[in-house]
Amino acid sequence: MPSSELPILVTCGLPYANGPCHIGHLRTYVPADIYVRGLKKMGKGPIFICGSDSHGTPIVVNAEERGTTPTELVTRYHDHFDDVFKRMEVEFDYFGNTDDPSNHSRTQSIVEALMGEGYVYPQEIQLAYCPSCDRFLPDRYVEGTCPYCKSPARGDECDQGCGRHLEPGEIEEPLCKVCGSEAEYRTQKHYFFRLSDFSDFLIDYLEGLGGTSNARNYALEWVKQELKDWCITRNLEWGVKFPGQEGLVVYVWVDAPIGYISFTEEWAKRSGGSWESYWKKPSRIVHFIGGDIVYHHCIFWSAMLKGASYTLPSAVVASGMLKIDNKTFSKSRGYVVWVIDDYLEKGLHPDLLRYYLASYTSHTKELNFSWTVFGEKVNGELVGALGNFVNRAATFTTKNFDQTIPEGDLDPEVTSKIEATLAEVKAALDEYEFKKLVDGAMSLADYGNTYFQANEPWKLAKTDRARCGAVLRNCLQIAKALSIMLQPVMPAKMESAWKQLGLEGTAAEALFDDALVPVEAGRRLGVPEHIFDKMDDSMVSDLDEVFRARIAAIEAKKGEKKSEDKMSTIKFEDFKNLDIRVGVVLEAESIKGSNKLLRLIVDIGSEERQIVAGIAMTHSPEDLVGRQIVVLANLEPAKLFGVESRGMLLAADMGDSAVLLTPEKAVPPGSKIR
Repeated sequence: MPSSELPILVTCGLPYANGPCHIGHLRTYVPADIYVRGLKKMGKGPIFICGSDSHGTPIVVNAEERGTTPTELVTRYHDHFDDVFKRMEVEFDYFGNTDDPSNHSRTQSIVEALMGEGYVYPQEIQLAYCPSCDRFLPDRYVEGTCPYCKSPARGDECDQGCGRHLEPGEIEEPLCKVCGSEAEYRTQKHYFFRLSDFSDFLIDYLEGLGGTSNARNYALEWVKQELKDWCITRNLEWGVKFPGQEGLVVYVWVDAPIGYISFTEEWAKRSGGSWESYWKKPSRIVHFIGGDIVYHHCIFWSAMLKGASYTLPSAVVASGMLKIDNKTFSKSRGYVVWVIDDYLEKGLHPDLLRYYLASYTSHTKELNFSWTVFGEKVNGELVGALGNFVNRAATFTTKNFDQTIPEGDLDPEVTSKIEATLAEVKAALDEYEFKKLVDGAMSLADYGNTYFQANEPWKLAKTDRARCGAVLRNCLQIAKALSIMLQPVMPAKMESAWKQLGLEGTAAEALFDDALVPVEAGRRLGVPEHIFDKMDDSMVSDLDEVFRARIAAIEAKKGEKKSEDKMSTIKFEDFKNLDIRVGVVLEAESIKGSNKLLRLIVDIGSEERQIVAGIAMTHSPEDLVGRQIVVLANLEPAKLFGVESRGMLLAADMGDSAVLLTPEKAVPPGSKIR
């Protein structure tokens, strides 16, 4: 089958179901959606697949910290991303979840296939173990020093240094992220994928891989170095169970990309299609991803597919990185724009942000988001150039030709300009250069404004009505072409333009080549209205102020934290207001869902108090019963994990442990500390 006739599958890197959507996410999903819509306009029928990445230790850690379950956390953010994508007009044919049964089944099937081919093998390895927590520590539960560049690193990646993937057992000077204790290395059996066996295959494959050069070249650079086998099991309960091994799940970077296959299976069940047509037979598979996961998609994923005899990706399209107001994107520092809170809930139209993301720079280059630039692009390009031209053409025709497309020949120069622009737009899609697509279309809008101005239809309406009609018909033809070419970028806004032009069908259904089909003389226009609204300076300023206030608040908190260690003085009267007593622990038990908190019943002399204490990592409940402790008794009550605490246990903070304060000798419960 010729490559032009192969079935096409487009996917996006799966959003991690561990936090809300920001515009950094959209750097991948909006261009992919533009690409899919563009393919449809070229008469091709791609399917568009994505879903939530629902496993891995960060989700477990986050769920524990929030006092919820991984399932509840994943469901919340899966629904969140599904809603955001729909509101941003990113239209997937199927949006799945890697925790769905179909993905568990497909993942285990592929792992078993790899084992059958000898590509997965067991090996005894040294793994970080925390004696205080009494558990082996999967990747994100351990941090330490990168063995290659000596930078601080987390268990699976040197995230602050060389960026290298780290296998379990590689990190030096390991520390438990849960309790802060020093970890030690102990032996345990895990399973490895023979990635090293695929070096020659990967070099040949990557040299012919389509997509963007940044993905291909980065991957080739890694493969030409020594490839190490990957440990593909983890000590977790949450995830896809490794076949035949209790207590082990597959590494998240195994089951996450397999989601592309299982989501296609689910799509096929709903649509009556065939998932095998994409993953077991020749097809064209295009992955849109962030630049930070090139290694996983081009190397690890491709090797897995080859080893298990599945269809390989045809192209990997990697986006450039993101800056916010010329600063490195950082959620912790406040350099972030949240899609719902900072954009959609402010009443801003999704198409404006889609346009910004597509038009600011080349897809592979660094994109900077600034509210000031955003306002300038909306007012100058969308309102001033594109919107102005379409509105002038429609309004002038309505006024002078009774809201009807006039007679008149199409100017060969206009037709030639539309043809040339169409060629640019199609070429830009083939090259994954969405800025080129937008620039080409916007040059046609500029041409339309120049054509309108040069032919002065306001004068022709008085001196040569036939010529005026021909000029306006040419302008409406340009407007039609613009609404078709820019529909993949701004679906709703271009549908509005299409409706105003009174054209048959919809802009979404129109093919690129329909831009050359003459607008029908005598067809009635819709009601002209402005497609885009100008952004006032005050609105831009307000949006920017919200962003800067967030940064200021974070900086203030950091300043408070730095000053925490500085000793301040209090008056003796303030100390006298503290009701500090000796208490006796009568009962102690763990709090369900938390690995840090204990519920204590303490006799403080006048009564028995329930107190919640964060000492579960260093003290067992049975060792506490009968002990005398020191309690702040007049602290305002608070709820922790849904359990009311009426007091606070006092202890010395030793960094990785808490040392309880106790009296020198036994004293009656309720004895005051003075």
